[in-house]
Amino acid sequence: MAMAGNRIDIMDLRQLISLKQKGVSNRKIGVLLNISRNTINSYIHVFQSFNLSYDELLGLDDKSLFDLFPKESEIDNYRYYTLSQYFTYFTQELKRPGCTLYTLWEEYFRKHPDGYKHSQFNTHYNKWREKLNGSGKLEHIAGAKLFVDFTGKKLSFIDKSTGEIQEVNVFVGILPSSQYTFVKAVKTQSREDFTDALASCLEYFGGTPLAIVSDNLKAAVSKSCKYAPQINKTLDDFSIHYGCVIDPTRPYHPQDKSLVEGAVKIVYQRIFYPLSKLTMFSLSDLNNEIRRLLELYNSYNFSQRNTSRKQEFIDLEKAHLYPLPLEPYQIKYFKRAKVQKIGYIYLSDDKHYYSVPYRLIGSTLEMSYNQNVIEVFHNRERVAFHKRDFRSGKYSTISEHMSSTHRAYSEWSLDFFQKGARTIGLETEKYIIKLIEQYTYPEIGYKQALGILMLKKQYSMDRIEKACKRAIDFPKHNYHIINNILKNNLEDLDVPATNYASHITHHENIRGSEAYQ
Repeated sequence: MAMAGNRIDIMDLRQLISLKQKGVSNRKIGVLLNISRNTINSYIHVFQSFNLSYDELLGLDDKSLFDLFPKESEIDNYRYYTLSQYFTYFTQELKRPGCTLYTLWEEYFRKHPDGYKHSQFNTHYNKWREKLNGSGKLEHIAGAKLFVDFTGKKLSFIDKSTGEIQEVNVFVGILPSSQYTFVKAVKTQSREDFTDALASCLEYFGGTPLAIVSDNLKAAVSKSCKYAPQINKTLDDFSIHYGCVIDPTRPYHPQDKSLVEGAVKIVYQRIFYPLSKLTMFSLSDLNNEIRRLLELYNSYNFSQRNTSRKQEFIDLEKAHLYPLPLEPYQIKYFKRAKVQKIGYIYLSDDKHYYSVPYRLIGSTLEMSYNQNVIEVFHNRERVAFHKRDFRSGKYSTISEHMSSTHRAYSEWSLDFFQKGARTIGLETEKYIIKLIEQYTYPEIGYKQALGILMLKKQYSMDRIEKACKRAIDFPKHNYHIINNILKNNLEDLDVPATNYASHITHHENIRGSEAYQ
């Protein structure tokens, strides 16, 4: 049995905790264990300040549990009891950016001049804090980090049009200091859905942390590495827009994301289970119900504290988040493309051509684009800026990009080449009209039409007229046919009576050779 001036026996200590777990009063415990009620009260005050459940206390080994408590003389000492009442407050304050243990000691000592000096203050507080760390509870600075992940399990809704069950992924974000949580269902874990969920998460919190800590998701990391994972450019661009950094967890270090994984388990209980009793018919309906349950979840009081995640967020963390940008993020895509000989790069997404400075012909450039604009970079310097154009096969041109020769290209049209061909003769005009009109995209025929017009430097206009008349009914029309006729002096020969109609039945899905020129 306990004697005055000594710590109580470890077995008595475990019995004391076990009895408190069962709801037995301090007076009754004193009688059952033959320990003074004042001693029981002192122990209760100390381990209540630990913010640990009775199960967690009993889960510690004997040495760890015994070392948590000062000697009896210290427990009975009024100074220690007074200090211990501040421990939880100190822990909360240390989450605030800029707060130090020395600052907290100065605050304590101003209120209690007869209290502990700085070194003893540190000893007692750190000993108490070691107990928290030993239980796996880490301290987090308010506004410093946002942990994000996708849940392992999925939610679903029924597609009204087909009756099929559509499974969806569930994104979870948690601010570790307050444990304030955000949940949203998205169709996939793609880059687009991931950045959309992240943007919604920051909007829900009303601010941005210093860092977003993600798992090594494909949507976030383009190349995994233990020490410096390579973030994909879209997410890098996202972080720049919101003024934060992306900090992926280290592979094979689950403790880096233990908090968000713990949150996921509670989300299963508080959100997934209630939803399992409901039937949703759209993703928006599902997210509306998630938001309702989320508000309840964030408003529940913690089991060991008379406060909720929402209240902790409002009191402690919200003020330390950085303001959101004025405009929401628009996802950007990045591609590389080689500049073609005529001074354009090709965006395969839209099958559209964009001009760049002619001096870069042959260079490989990087394109950055969203729904509205496309930017082109050479050695990290922006060299072109265009409004995005979704017209397939068309050209977006800035005249300053073109050399004097290339600027002439911008004047090319069917009418331009008709007028040029008319100076040679009617047959040449007919041939060039057929040549250009045979292509879905007439720009493909412009250079060939120019080539035919340039033949007058080598041959007489009369010969060109005869060559065009001879080839006018051929199934295909191009520069090489006219050039070969003239080169081989064939323009005066009769055209063989050959049926040039193709033996292949016309079908809209069959492309001609012009598609490959």
